[in-house]
Amino acid sequence: MQSSTFQSLEDEVRDQIRHRRLDPVTDDLALRQLVREVVTGFDDRALEGGIRPLQDPEEARRLLLESVAGLGPLQQYLDDPHVEEIWINEPGKVFVARHGRPELTPTILTEQQVRDLVERMLRSSGRRVDLSSPFVDAALPDGSRLHVVIPDITRRHWAVNIRKFVVAADELGDLVRLGTVPASAAAFLTAAVESGLNILVAGGTQAGKTTLLNCLAAAIPPTERVVTCEEVFELKVPLRDVAAMQCRQASLEGTGEVPLRRLVKEALRMRPSRILVGEVRQEESLDLLIALNSGLPGMCTVHANSAREAVTKMCTLPLLAGTNVASGFVVPTVASSIDLVVHLALHADGRRRVQEIVALPGRVEAEVVEIADIFLTLDDQLVRGEGFPPHADRFARAGHDLAQLLGSGSTR
Repeated sequence: MQSSTFQSLEDEVRDQIRHRRLDPVTDDLALRQLVREVVTGFDDRALEGGIRPLQDPEEARRLLLESVAGLGPLQQYLDDPHVEEIWINEPGKVFVARHGRPELTPTILTEQQVRDLVERMLRSSGRRVDLSSPFVDAALPDGSRLHVVIPDITRRHWAVNIRKFVVAADELGDLVRLGTVPASAAAFLTAAVESGLNILVAGGTQAGKTTLLNCLAAAIPPTERVVTCEEVFELKVPLRDVAAMQCRQASLEGTGEVPLRRLVKEALRMRPSRILVGEVRQEESLDLLIALNSGLPGMCTVHANSAREAVTKMCTLPLLAGTNVASGFVVPTVASSIDLVVHLALHADGRRRVQEIVALPGRVEAEVVEIADIFLTLDDQLVRGEGFPPHADRFARAGHDLAQLLGSGSTR
């Protein structure tokens, strides 16, 4: 189909949308009927006027729906269940990731198309991107996460990332079937969540941290009240009593910003039984540690290359909260507040695997937090280590036998 013909059909569809006062997002059936009428009308006029009819009316209807109600040339990748992420470096370079592996697509956009697509994606979120706010994080209606950076922060072109919310797993049993974690480790993690241990999920970008946190949250007892704090909504906690909060960017006047640290503080006033933080990056880590240290169970994620580095990061991030925060306070607080660290990695072949599960017994030596291996990777397999988690009494109260879950120690 020629671009001029498609543009004419798209203009006619948009005119009819305005005339009939349809909402392309919510009036799906009416919009599909309208597109069908426009395509059929074009073919009827073609037969009467001696012009070439559409070679593939069905394809024309699909493209029109994608352009008017979807995200145009990107919609095919959003609809593809194997595509995990889409990013645009420049209009002629659109990439996708399938099974953890990036590939350059044949899609070619224009500068204006990129801007129009971003505007359309931001419309439902109420967020904006402009010279005064050149970065934006937002959630799409399907749960995908959008991140945009514009010039002059970027060299020339708009940089767009769409991280799709691909539901690969809803609970730890699903991760066992996917090969992310063995059944023995999954059983231990389930017991740890039910026992109220504080868990830190660590890993690199796209390692599956949010997915694992969602699966851990599915093991929370249904009687608990959970409060979640995130930059952008990503967590899906399958409980009946959940209060979810996300950050807010500043207004055009520079006011009204709600950072993650504020959300963590507010969460403590909402009678939580457990708190979940999507990801800690800055000084909000201090408020989270204080909350966990007060006896409130919680879980969160952090970017780190190993469990040890995750612990080190949690000992340094709170120092960003101010000069009056000293490592002499933070380090022992980390040791006593965090119980387990689960580290994941994205392998070169696209596999996502739990690499290690370590415990923090609560001891500090020369300002270094002691850790104990519960599970570690040997010969590409996650096997039982020699360590044991803290708070055996909590496992017992929750009805779990640690000796049965973990045995007597290393299986090496």
